[in-house]
Parts: sequence; C-alpha cells; structure tokens
Amino acid sequence: MTDMFVSLGNWNWLILGFILMALEVLAPGIFLFWLGLAALLVGLVSFAAAISWQIQLVMFAIFAAAAVPVWRRLAKPKPDASASPFLNKRSEALLGREFTLEKPIIDGTGTVRIGDTVWRVAGPDTPAGTRVKVVQVDGANLTVAAA
Repeated sequence: MTDMFVSLGNWNWLILGFILMALEVLAPGIFLFWLGLAALLVGLVSFAAAISWQIQLVMFAIFAAAAVPVWRRLAKPKPDASASPFLNKRSEALLGREFTLEKPIIDGTGTVRIGDTVWRVAGPDTPAGTRVKVVQVDGANLTVAAA
C-alpha cells in the first residue's frame, strides 16, 4: 500500500480531495467537503515543499481536525433580531399602540378588534368606539387606558 501511496506522489491528495468533494455532492452533509478541503490543502502544500508521506498524513489529520471548529463557526446561524423581534410575542408588539374599542369596557372588561382578531382588554369603564392605548400586556390580556 505504501508503494501505491508513494508512486502517485503529490497527486494522490488532490485526487482524494476531489473524490471526497464529489461524494459530498452525492451525499450532502457538509462533512466530506471539509475532509476534501483538507486533502486539497495537503496536496497543495506537498507541491510547494518535498514532504514525506508520513508528515503528509499528519498534516491531513491536523487540517481535518481544524476544519471542525471552522465548520461549526460558519454553520452557526446568526440570529437576526431586527427581522422579527416580536415573533411568538404578538401581544408585546401591541404595547403602546392605539385602537378603537369594539365593545365597551364594563366592570373592567371589554374587547377591541386588532386585524382579524378580537382581544380582551381590561381598564376603566369606557364606552364603545373610544380610542384606547395599550399600556400593559399580560399574555393574551391587554390593559388599556384612554388615548
């Protein structure tokens, strides 16, 4: 086996790298890509300097191991809080907004229509049609005050 490894010379790393990257296309998972990249790097370094095959194997192991943290850093999705800061917090997005009462607030409870949803509101007794401002949010319950 060592005769075959030595007989190909520097080309064996480039061939191995391209084979691993081709296998990545057939079975995607991004794992073989980094091994292929490590093999290509060893091939390029071995073209630049005459290195024994034992050191080339050690270099391949080092490059492949170093690829893991690089892959994790690149693969980690960056949270984009500005895109939708109130995702799964719909009621918090209503804080400070003004709406018109659909049903009057009687004995501290009434309703307001927001979009296609009717929300229960709490606050001082107020007639229907009055503009109110959301001042506090507690789950699906909104506390309002006169706007």
